Amino acid sequence: MTTVDKIHERRRWYGLILLCSAQFIVVLDGSVINVAMPTIGQTFDASQQTLTWVVSAYVLAFGGFLLLGGRLADLLGRRLMFIVGLVLFGVASLVGGFADSIEVLIAARVVQGLGAAILSPSAMSIISVTFRDGIERNKAYGAWGAVGGAGGAAGVILGGVLTQYAGWQWVFWINVPIVAVCVLLVVPMLAETRAAASDRIFDLAGATTVTAGLTLLVYALVEAPAWGWGSIQTIGSFAGAIALLAAFVIIERHSRGPLIDLTIFRIRSLTGANLAGIVAGGVVVSMFFFLSLYLQNVLHYDAITTGLCLVPMCLVTFVFSLTLGSASVTRWGYKPVLATGMALLAVGLAWFGQASPHGSFAADLLTPGLVAGAGLALVFTPLFVAAATGVSWQQAGLASGLINTSQQLGGALGLAVLSSVAFAQLDQGDSTPTVAALTDGYTSAFLGAAVIAVLGLLVTVTVIRTRDSRAHVELTRRSKAAPLPPARAGSPR
Repeated sequence: MTTVDKIHERRRWYGLILLCSAQFIVVLDGSVINVAMPTIGQTFDASQQTLTWVVSAYVLAFGGFLLLGGRLADLLGRRLMFIVGLVLFGVASLVGGFADSIEVLIAARVVQGLGAAILSPSAMSIISVTFRDGIERNKAYGAWGAVGGAGGAAGVILGGVLTQYAGWQWVFWINVPIVAVCVLLVVPMLAETRAAASDRIFDLAGATTVTAGLTLLVYALVEAPAWGWGSIQTIGSFAGAIALLAAFVIIERHSRGPLIDLTIFRIRSLTGANLAGIVAGGVVVSMFFFLSLYLQNVLHYDAITTGLCLVPMCLVTFVFSLTLGSASVTRWGYKPVLATGMALLAVGLAWFGQASPHGSFAADLLTPGLVAGAGLALVFTPLFVAAATGVSWQQAGLASGLINTSQQLGGALGLAVLSSVAFAQLDQGDSTPTVAALTDGYTSAFLGAAVIAVLGLLVTVTVIRTRDSRAHVELTRRSKAAPLPPARAGSPR
């Protein structure tokens, strides 16, 4: 290996650190805001219904624009769109911290979500085209998966510390220096790649219908528990979302340059990974949500202690993703590893479902948390690998947008359904639910999440083909960790 090759090799891995750092703030932002919500509500004298939009606005924009963000990365340039996403996210974070009204804060959260919807699939597609299929990409996605575990715990802890000692504004401002450093390092660290000029046809009608359809679908999922699942608003919103998405499919079938080439779903690994991604998103978001509620409302821990209690589980996820997750996929393939991860998640969640009203962290949550943390590590690495396997270089951004969208939709759906399960028995008018009633609600949600994880196991076993997983193992064995030649814009590596 020449000196130039060694420099290029190091630059790729340094670039991975940069991409993971950007993804870290996206994951962080999903949890850091929750701890600061009560203080934000007091600052702006906002009602609980208005306050929920500080979270929902971000989720709507993120989930609604992911597919568009991923495809724009393919068409306009992955590095360019990564920078655009970073800048939008950073500016929105700055504005959010300076917000002088709840309306300005909600608007800033919309722009944050839009930035994340461009940033995240762009970064993931850069990984896909920078690291060759096999052991390199497995390691890269192992690091990417580890960010999820670290970001979730860091968000809860950091949110508590910043809110208590610096002010809720720093929940937003903490993103700004990280974004600034990432923007400065993007050009020297990452090469630009995009689809060939002949493929750069923008499908405006498809982009409009799928973005509107996904946004309306996420909106319906977020608001359904408050509206009621059988209400006119819920049924009408779901009907509108289905109509828009059906129109999108019709448009794509007749488009000369479709936003999504629907034949991509013929790739069984990609289809199975996205179905499993819906399950994983629903399980993970709900698990952290109800764990936080149990720790604070039943065990009466404060925000910082709650975050510290989640550290062991997230630490296991982080370490296992970097080591066992990628190594297991390399040795056994993504199907058996993903199936094992789903099974461990189901066991951990069912164990959480046995928590006591008068329990403790050590007795009720520590051991099942370690099991669930190991399960998470064995879910996300193979999930990302399977979602990228067999996908053409020109559609890397689309594939990244799809798997991210699946997880976001799953998160919204899982939380909506399990919240309805948990809170159904707590509707006691103006009376305050007892600790026992709260525990019953939360444990019911954990058991429901365990059932969903079992469904994810069944999807993995039945949809993802064993021979495709084995083929990935054979490819990995043949692959060499030699550096790739420098990428040229418009051409694959």
